[in-house]
Amino acid sequence: MKNIIYVPLDERPCNYKFMPMLAKDTEYNVLVPPLELLGRKKTPADVDALWNWVFENAGAADGAILSIDMLVYGGIIPSRLHELSAAEGKAALEKLRRLKALNTSLKIYAFNLIMRCPSYSSSDEEPDYYEDYGTEIFKSGFLGHKSELKETTGDEEAEYALIANRLPAWILQDYTNRRKINLEINKLAIDLLKEGIIDFLVIPQDDSAPYGFTAIDQSKLRNYIGEKNAGLKVYMYPGADEVGMTLFARMVNEEAAYRPNVYLRFSSLRAPFVVPLYEDRLLFESIKYHVLCAGGLICDSLADADMVLMVNAPAEKMLEANQQHTRGSNYTVGRNLIEFVEYMDFVINKKNLTCAVADVAFANGGDLELLNYLKQKNLLFKLSSYAGWNTSSNTLGTAITQAFIYRLYGATQSHYDFLGLRYVEDAAYCAKVRQLVTERHLPDMQLNYFRTDGPRGKAAQIVKQELEKFSASYLCDAQHNIVINDVYMPWSRMFEVGLEIEVKS
Repeated sequence: MKNIIYVPLDERPCNYKFMPMLAKDTEYNVLVPPLELLGRKKTPADVDALWNWVFENAGAADGAILSIDMLVYGGIIPSRLHELSAAEGKAALEKLRRLKALNTSLKIYAFNLIMRCPSYSSSDEEPDYYEDYGTEIFKSGFLGHKSELKETTGDEEAEYALIANRLPAWILQDYTNRRKINLEINKLAIDLLKEGIIDFLVIPQDDSAPYGFTAIDQSKLRNYIGEKNAGLKVYMYPGADEVGMTLFARMVNEEAAYRPNVYLRFSSLRAPFVVPLYEDRLLFESIKYHVLCAGGLICDSLADADMVLMVNAPAEKMLEANQQHTRGSNYTVGRNLIEFVEYMDFVINKKNLTCAVADVAFANGGDLELLNYLKQKNLLFKLSSYAGWNTSSNTLGTAITQAFIYRLYGATQSHYDFLGLRYVEDAAYCAKVRQLVTERHLPDMQLNYFRTDGPRGKAAQIVKQELEKFSASYLCDAQHNIVINDVYMPWSRMFEVGLEIEVKS
C-alpha cells in the first residue's frame, strides 16, 4: 500500500471526498487531514495545525498532492479575503522545504489557483464590498485590460471612465493589492518547482475570461514560467475543484509507467471550437491539458486508443443547465445526440473499449436528454466514467480521472459508487432538483438559494426526497439500484450538495 498525503482546496465534498473515493479500491491509501482543521467557507483553516499534520505524516508517505491555497491562505475562499503580507504568505509556502527535507524521496504535486474575478455583484464568496461593487471591479479589470491592449471601442472607453468615477479607490486598491500578493505566491511556487522542492505544479484558472485581472495575472505568470524555462512541469489552464483528482490520476499513471491513449468523439462538429462559460479558450485546447495533466495523450484514431472520451458539447454558445428546457432549436439541431449515443454503444459493446463521458453540453449540470438515451441503451453502468457538473473543466478533469483509474483497477465497488454519485449529483441535483427545490419549496420556508436552514435542515430533507424520486425513475435499472444514504448542504446554500451514495447490484 502506498500512502499519499492529500491537502484539498477546501472542505466541500468535491475537494475533500472525491479523490479519496476514487482511490478507495486501489493500492493507494490517501491521508486526508481531519475535517475540523480545514475551516468552513469564509472561515480559514488552521494553517499552522495543518502544516503540523503534514509534517507528522511526511515520513510514511510516498507522495503528496497539496493545495497551496489551503496551506497558505486557509482555503479557496480565504485566498480572496486574506490580510496576509507577501512576506507572511511566502513564509508559509517556504515550509515545503522542511517537508522535502523530512522525506527527500517524497514526490510533491502542488496546485495554486490564479485568483478569480467574477463578473457579477455578490459577496457570497468574495469580500463584503463585492456585493455592491463586484460588477464594477470586474469591468474595471476587463475594460482596463482591453484599453491597455488598445482594443476598446469608444463606448467602452466611456464606460471605463464612468466606472473609474463610481468605484471607490480604496476598494480597488484593496482588491488589486491582494491579487499582487497572490501573484507573488504563484511565482514562489514556480521557484520551488525549479529548485526541485515541488515535482509538478498546476496553476488553475478559476472562472476565467479572455480579458480582465485574471487574464492579466495569467499573462504575467506565463512570462515568468518562460523565464524560468519551466513549461514542461508547470501547467496553466482553466479549472479548480477537479485538480486534486487530476493530479492523483497523474501520480497513479506515472507509478504504473502507463500513459493511456485517448480518442476524442464529440456530439457536434463545432463543439471543439466553443468557448465554454467561465473559461477563456476553445474547449478542445482545454481538453488537451486535462488529458495531458492526468497522464494521458490524445490519439488520432480509434485503432490506437486505450479509451474513448465522448464529449457532449454545444455547437454554439453554452447555456446553463437550468436553461435546457427553454433552449432554442439551434441548440438541438447543432448536435446529433442519437449518433453520439449509438457510437458510444458501438465502442462499449462491439469494440470493448473503455468509454468515458464528459457532459459539457451545459454549464452547472448534466444533459437530461443524454441521460434518458443512456438509460434506454442500458449504458449508464457500462461507462468507465460520467461527469457533468459546474464548469466544463471541472467535468473534464473528473471524467478523465475516473476513466484512467478504471483502466488500471477495473469495475470495483468504489467505481460504481462514484459513477452513481455523478448521476445523482450532476444530472439529478444540478440539472433538475436544485432549481425545483429553490423555486417551489424554499420561498414558503423563508429561505433562498444562498441561505438554507443549515446543512441538514428541512431543505436537505426535501432535496433527498426529490433525488430519490428522480433516481427511481431515471437512474436505477434491473441490475443496479442507487441508495442515497445521506444528503446535506455543506455551505448551507443550494449551489453544492453533499451526498453519500451506494450502488447495489
